Amino acid sequence: SGVQAATKEGGMMQYDDFVSAKRVRVGYAGFECGKLNPNLFDWQAQVVKWALRKGRACLFEDCGLGKTIQQLAWAEQIPGKVLILTPLAVAEQTASEAARWGIEARVSRDGTVTGQITITNYEQLHKFDTSQFMGIVLDESSILKAQTGKTRTAIIEAAAEIPYRLACTATPAPNDHIELGNHAEFVGAMPTHEMLARFFVHDAAKTQDWRLKGHAVDEFWSWVATWALMIRTPADIGYSSAGFNLPPLEIAEHHIETGIVQEGELFALPVLDLNSQRSARRETMSARCVEAARIANETP
Repeated sequence: SGVQAATKEGGMMQYDDFVSAKRVRVGYAGFECGKLNPNLFDWQAQVVKWALRKGRACLFEDCGLGKTIQQLAWAEQIPGKVLILTPLAVAEQTASEAARWGIEARVSRDGTVTGQITITNYEQLHKFDTSQFMGIVLDESSILKAQTGKTRTAIIEAAAEIPYRLACTATPAPNDHIELGNHAEFVGAMPTHEMLARFFVHDAAKTQDWRLKGHAVDEFWSWVATWALMIRTPADIGYSSAGFNLPPLEIAEHHIETGIVQEGELFALPVLDLNSQRSARRETMSARCVEAARIANETP
């Protein structure tokens, strides 16, 4: 509207340009990849190519979309050694998935690195010299949820000097802004405290709550979209969702007559407190297992 603002050089610029210059975006710090693992679906290949071009990115994809093969295919393209961090029970599973897709990866829990891709669980991170890695992957990266958690801090500090970074999770809470801030800090987009100061207002009545500034909602999510991909189905990025649409969930209650009566009572009463519920679960364990087996065995 003709409003102008002064620049450092003493010149003048349009106000719209002045506002645009203050917008934050995360650029590209990666590379164009070569031929990707042929087992990727077309939409998965597009996602991996985007993540490699970004260099440091987050994949927030719903359950069942194949994040494991995507992170392995991403790691396979990195020009150097890659460390994949997983929860304890997932390390061996990731290695078996790698073998299934023809990708060489080994599990190590003592800091030994023998190939390009090393898989370990989060608890063993301190045993590794992270300076030898060109890439790092966080599987189930919601481990970054706590703002001041010891594990969160250790991961972010270890990754700070690693050029290529990828975080994957199906459970980022869109209303958990601290978790998003920690992911932003992991990929080098912006420190969590700076994100809160730029886009949020602290709720003085609730010390843990941060509320998005009204005028910053669109700008915040536009910024997040420059370093994170969020999809629930391949259709979200223009591909067919055939094979990825889950059938409707059907819940059927099965009631079991156990004949168990609480001590001192004539007949069974509803259990209301936690101790009574635990006791009831213990006492009915066998009966519930028998019923579950019957249902499973009668289902084609």
